[in-house]
Amino acid sequence: MKKLLVAFVAVVAVSFASCVNTNTQVADALDSLANEVEAAADSIEAAADTLALDTIAE
Repeated sequence: MKKLLVAFVAVVAVSFASCVNTNTQVADALDSLANEVEAAADSIEAAADTLALDTIAE
């Protein structure tokens, strides 16, 4: 679910950036932000998976 949300945010960011063709810095900033959000979501998901496995192991 989190990856779906991150993918949606990335698509919206890229779509917005392509509409704002005049400023490539905006596009780059949005791309960078989307990548950071995706990385954060991945690390949260990994932490949740680890917690779930630790809970099951007990």
